[in-house]
Amino acid sequence: MITVGLVDDQPLVRAGFAMLINSQDDMTVAWQASDGDEVPGQVHVDLVLMDIQMQRVDGISACERLLAADPGVKVIMLTTFDDQGFVRGAIEAGASGFLLKDAQPEELLAAVRTVYEGNAVLAPKVTKHVLQAARTPQARATARDDQALSALTPREVEILRLIALGLSNDEIANREFVSIATVKTHIRHILMKTQSRDRVHAVLFALRAGLVDVAELLSLGVDE
Repeated sequence: MITVGLVDDQPLVRAGFAMLINSQDDMTVAWQASDGDEVPGQVHVDLVLMDIQMQRVDGISACERLLAADPGVKVIMLTTFDDQGFVRGAIEAGASGFLLKDAQPEELLAAVRTVYEGNAVLAPKVTKHVLQAARTPQARATARDDQALSALTPREVEILRLIALGLSNDEIANREFVSIATVKTHIRHILMKTQSRDRVHAVLFALRAGLVDVAELLSLGVDE
């Protein structure tokens, strides 16, 4: 059972999300909060759906506080906007997903399951902002990035590059002639060595480290 926390300052929105999630056999809403300042002290859940814009404490600040207190929780940010600043802020705060509130119910449910399984989700409309963030001066590789890159084995570097190019675990296994279990082991080591929370943060690391570039990603059909 996937336990979920809901944080949104609109009661009707919270009620709708709660009804949708509780209708699933493998999910349950454990608690609800009407603002970001109500998040600290809540019981541990597997995943939190967090609104970005709230009156007292915004979702990005609440996400940072939540992950500092409970690093094991996953956070999916929800907003009505696809503003670049919101996207960058959510990712930098450690969120594992970013969805617009106009997503279809099945998209939201799929995102919850995907993030719960350790992957990440970005709404198609906000992918371009991740690429734009990678172009900024702040996105250049740091000394810590260089150290992390040197700790990766050649096979891990190649798998990280394939992750950044959007290949699934199955596609990576077929391309590298290894088992799915081996791919998952490599990905676990990559996330640990690069201090990435999930695949999105690993992709940003790969971009900073120069393993792939934005032009290469755009050539694969990502809409800028």
